[in-house]
Amino acid sequence: MFPSCLWKPADCPGSRGSIAKLLLGVFVVYTLHTAWLLYGFLNTKPCDGSTDEHCITSYLTERARLQMSVFTCLVPDNSQLHLAVKIDPFDPDSTFERQVNVSVPERTRANGTLFAVVYVHKAGVSPLEDSREVHYAAQLTTYIAPTYRERQRDAQKRTGPRSESTVSHWRPHLAVTLMSEDFTFNRAGLPSDVRRYMRVSQEGRHMIYLPLLLVNELSFRVRDLLEISSSTVQLPLTVSYEGISLRGFRFWVHLQDVVYSLRQFGFTEENIDEIKETLLGSNLYLLVLTALITALQLICEFLALKNDFSSWRKKKSMVGMSRKSVLWRSLSTLLIFLHLLQETSLLVLLPVGLAACVEVWKVFTVFKIQFQWKGSKLYVNKLDEEERKTVEYDTQAARYLSYLVYPLCISGAIFSLAYFRQKSYYSWLVNTLVTGVYAFGFLSMAPQLFINHKLKSVGHLQGTVLLYRGVNTLISDLCSCASFFSPSGSFSSSHQLSCFRDEILFFLYLYQRRRYAHRSRRRQSGTPSKKLKTQ
Repeated sequence: MFPSCLWKPADCPGSRGSIAKLLLGVFVVYTLHTAWLLYGFLNTKPCDGSTDEHCITSYLTERARLQMSVFTCLVPDNSQLHLAVKIDPFDPDSTFERQVNVSVPERTRANGTLFAVVYVHKAGVSPLEDSREVHYAAQLTTYIAPTYRERQRDAQKRTGPRSESTVSHWRPHLAVTLMSEDFTFNRAGLPSDVRRYMRVSQEGRHMIYLPLLLVNELSFRVRDLLEISSSTVQLPLTVSYEGISLRGFRFWVHLQDVVYSLRQFGFTEENIDEIKETLLGSNLYLLVLTALITALQLICEFLALKNDFSSWRKKKSMVGMSRKSVLWRSLSTLLIFLHLLQETSLLVLLPVGLAACVEVWKVFTVFKIQFQWKGSKLYVNKLDEEERKTVEYDTQAARYLSYLVYPLCISGAIFSLAYFRQKSYYSWLVNTLVTGVYAFGFLSMAPQLFINHKLKSVGHLQGTVLLYRGVNTLISDLCSCASFFSPSGSFSSSHQLSCFRDEILFFLYLYQRRRYAHRSRRRQSGTPSKKLKTQ
């Protein structure tokens, strides 16, 4: 009456395969949808001009004499304005840069805030009296935790300990942009990202949109911030302006939305600075290529995880499998997770934490195969001849590796403790272990390759998992190498040290698979006949 799959789900791999194909299809549809949105973002359709009542024209086409004024205030729209920069006349198509000194109010010096309000209005008229003015308020201060050098410097000046709370810092650069392109929008197809920044003035049936003004929040870096102390009277401010097209305006709006989302996910300002340098140092086509590469990596990682999990669920024996490699990979993933936990980046922690859970589950699976509970007693399963050989070769390979890894890791830890400043002993321990993982992590596959060489077989390994992860690692290391040779590379030195570290062993595995393929097929074909004889 019912299909057999409903009664024996473990014997129906087609159901699990269909779920994987469904998830993969959803991911492909999402990628195509993102590509369609990107196409619409790059190609905004203008109004055809057949009926003026459906078109919104630009205020800049009137060629009115404009003025740009930059004010400072404590609270936008609710405090006194102090003029800092005045550009008269203001040409929207021009590019300029002004450097001024801004007086810091007493409330700002007492760990307070200060804002900049940029006005574009008619020349010779106060912006508060111009009905067609546009303005944008941006923070000139930001709160970050004091750096290690600032804490050391403050400790030399004060006898008591300083609080670890955030301190107000000054942003020395204010980048102003304005859409100077003469573009006529369609009232019905107005993009949502443009609508947020648009103010419309209507004259009869004719609609005019005021200049689209934006302050580029991606222009500042944490390393450029200046700490505001109680003795600070004036601080330098560089005001730069550049006219951009509609495509550039929408591009900057989306990038600022991405940075805001990263902050909500828990990214630190240092991590966001790295992403800013990657986004700002690349052109649009390179960013699209990066997105496609990231999508390919996600697909490979998903397929590898799915095949790895299904193969380990079916595993009943550890013949040909290195227990040391499984344990080493689990410890390495846990150490990397603890290292990233210090940066409190939730978007990065989630996939790494999931991978760590899978690796720990593998360790429990290995011990479940080796040990067995019967009642209240724990029994060790007897090993056959092939399993005993596997354990012997695994121990031999681990002993050979210990002669190389242990002295280098211990000497590196002592050198790091003696010549580099550390936040704490826990931070030193975690950073040392993570550096060892990055440097010698590729050796986790070495015992497995040694076992393959001794057994003259690779049939016990899941080839598809290694293939997916090998392609994924190759793409990551190529990107890391390109970042290493580029002037804007922002990867850490330990990550650069690990560039191309896995490819050597992966190619060795491919060589073993080609050499021992006929032996593996012969062993797999001979196994059923051997079982029939014993029965």
